[in-house]
Amino acid sequence: MSRDICICQEFLTEAHRVKIQAAASQAGFAPHFFTPDQFDEARACLQHCEVLYAHSLDLLRSAPASLKWYCCSYAGVDPYCKDPSVFANPDCMLTNSNSYGVTIAEHVVMVTLMLLRRMPEYEAIVRDRGWSNQLPIRSIRDNEFTLLGTGNIGVNAAERLRGMGAARITGLSRSGRAAPGFDAVYPISRLDEVLPSVKVLIMSLPSTPETVHILNRSRIALLPPEAYVVNVGRGTAIEQEPLIEALNGGRLAGAALDVMDPEPLPPDHPLWSAKNIILTPHVSGNMTLGYTCDVNVEMFCADLLRYGRGEPLQNLVDRTRGY
Repeated sequence: MSRDICICQEFLTEAHRVKIQAAASQAGFAPHFFTPDQFDEARACLQHCEVLYAHSLDLLRSAPASLKWYCCSYAGVDPYCKDPSVFANPDCMLTNSNSYGVTIAEHVVMVTLMLLRRMPEYEAIVRDRGWSNQLPIRSIRDNEFTLLGTGNIGVNAAERLRGMGAARITGLSRSGRAAPGFDAVYPISRLDEVLPSVKVLIMSLPSTPETVHILNRSRIALLPPEAYVVNVGRGTAIEQEPLIEALNGGRLAGAALDVMDPEPLPPDHPLWSAKNIILTPHVSGNMTLGYTCDVNVEMFCADLLRYGRGEPLQNLVDRTRGY
């Protein structure tokens, strides 16, 4: 009797399928491939599967108690951690994909440069058909950066900022443990102490009860007026109303948000018209870069081989902590 895997992804190429087939065969599994528009077929197949590789809350809800491992191809797994009832099997393992470090780090560099080089203001000038070109700009070179989150995204961002000449890179994390590419890493409990000296704050935190509005009104007030804020983690990490007030009141130099609360952002939301802001529709870490897709599949296959050997999974999520 075969051990079955239900795979429901929209980004798989033929090369990806061949790679998964080879790993599954080696691990003693039979893979069954579906795309999201084949939901009913995937759900029917899932009823006799031991493993699910997808990014679908609805599909997971339809899984039987015999499901032992759900591999989510997205990095953000908060929907699966907030509600334990989505797992018919309470002991079902959950893994996520940390394959987004490169693409999100490149997005961070892009929007950081846009802020430092005053692109929101120059866009407004050009939109009005003006020709002013003497706004003082700043550089990544010899600048200081504070990264709230030192995981895969933070490490990749730090590496790229360092490569462009950053003078100092400080990290904050739950543990405060040292991480590659950082001059210093502090526990998040020291955030209030760090914020008054921030020049560029880059946020890449997961969504957990501890991170909701971690950058709240009082902490936004601690930031110096020349500071920039970049958020590529979760929109809930920032209290948006005081952020808008600080931007419009000139108490913050600018912000770049790839994540917001809610998403999609309603057409009449005041974030759209905030001063010196760059908004992108959650594009920094999706599956549109081929390299990201390749790494995603490689990580699943590596964990599949571990699973087949009865070894611990490398990308296991602690559902009680949310990451």
